[in-house]
Amino acid sequence: MTSGVRAKKSMMDRVEAFVSRLSTKNNFWHRVCSLFWLPYAFRSGIRMKRVDEKTFTAVLPFRKFNRNWYNAMAGAALLGNSEIAGGMYVFGVCGGDYTVVCKQLQYRFLRPCVGPAIYRIAPREDIESLVRSGAEFNVTLDMDVVQQLPRANALPKVREKRVGKVEVTFHVTPKSHQKKKGRFGRKPRKG
Repeated sequence: MTSGVRAKKSMMDRVEAFVSRLSTKNNFWHRVCSLFWLPYAFRSGIRMKRVDEKTFTAVLPFRKFNRNWYNAMAGAALLGNSEIAGGMYVFGVCGGDYTVVCKQLQYRFLRPCVGPAIYRIAPREDIESLVRSGAEFNVTLDMDVVQQLPRANALPKVREKRVGKVEVTFHVTPKSHQKKKGRFGRKPRKG
């Protein structure tokens, strides 16, 4: 960019931005995009759900693909999908003009999970203000992983048991910064 004039985006930049926005719109487009770029997430069946403006959850169903031979949720499924759930949360807040990379993830297993797993996500920092700054930043999320269990009586409510605790840090970079550094798109030729 020179003197306040924006550089014209290439066709590939526009297509990538469109697909990025589409993948965060709803679960259908998220599933279609993950079929191509995140096939294990597609097979696991994780679904993202925005409860309200500040509350976000992800649900990992209790499927045969996610179970181990003890008939409990596989630890790798719980761990791997925690990165996907957190990354989709950050990506949904930041939008398609940013790249989101997992920097560090700690998962603490508390008990076996024998039902659908729900990831409750809470950011430590104010992501919206970090995005408005336009600079690179790190954001840390705390997640509680709970298991849904039906109640013994006929009430429609379900009880929950915490099966894991996650602390994950993501590095978020505007794509414009990466292009300036030559990490995105064509690299300049040496002349």
